[in-house]
Amino acid sequence: MSGAIVVGYTATDTGADAAALGARLARSTGAKLHLVLVLPAEGTRSPAVVPPERAYEEHIRAQAKKWLEDAIVRLPQEITRTGHVRIAESFAEGLIAAGEEFGARLIVVGAAGGGLFGRHRLGSVASELLHSSTIPVALAPAGTAGADDHVIPRVTVAVGTRPGAENLLDEAASIAAESGVGLRLVSLVPFDVPPGLDTGAIRLAGSTHAHEVLAVAKELLPHDLGAVIEEAPGDTVEDAVANLSWLPGEVVLVGSSRLAQPRRLFLGSTAAKMLHELPVPMIVVPRTRAEAGVR
Repeated sequence: MSGAIVVGYTATDTGADAAALGARLARSTGAKLHLVLVLPAEGTRSPAVVPPERAYEEHIRAQAKKWLEDAIVRLPQEITRTGHVRIAESFAEGLIAAGEEFGARLIVVGAAGGGLFGRHRLGSVASELLHSSTIPVALAPAGTAGADDHVIPRVTVAVGTRPGAENLLDEAASIAAESGVGLRLVSLVPFDVPPGLDTGAIRLAGSTHAHEVLAVAKELLPHDLGAVIEEAPGDTVEDAVANLSWLPGEVVLVGSSRLAQPRRLFLGSTAAKMLHELPVPMIVVPRTRAEAGVR
């Protein structure tokens, strides 16, 4: 993953989780890391609460820069990393602008406060990004900053039934190859079939189709990339994710929903259900980079 990674940073546990995941990805792939702290534009603040005086603005900017400096010092020294303060109408808008400015391959954000340790909880920033970003978004589960793993041990990509998953596979293969780790293809096909079938029929039809989908997907990957295929057991998406084995620190890639506008993200129903049980970071890839895959 050459290029850059933008981290949406705040001086909170959520910001620390995002920075930790960004550092793990940067250390694994050799990407440059940009910690971005977005301050609200003057027009979005209430004058009664936040006076617009220049001295106050300068104080807020100075505090933001200090938070960034403290965060950068705590990151692994071998990573090329910088901090940036940006002003925008919303945090997500500022991150997308920074991502476009730096040519980012990923925007990284943490879980909303109050979530369970090791689990995802989408906050307003992540939700806005998942509806508007043209850049892949990586979601860090709560507690990422407390992990002692500094590199990605494996990359998993969730493959659905729809044709045209080459771009999603390319993205996953790129991260795996540049990290020097193996790639796992996981099928959630049994959960991507028309409603109305009973569980047994879904399992029987899905198992056959899953094998075919995974076989085709593996053929699309570079032959020198170590890849394994695995079918996810279970009667629901949540069961399947819970029954799969996950290595600490690995990442899973999914394609954005077919309902997304071109070059935009949208978290589909299957991916959203995965997120409820997923104990590792998820990377959501826009449609232009993933015309198919798990929605």
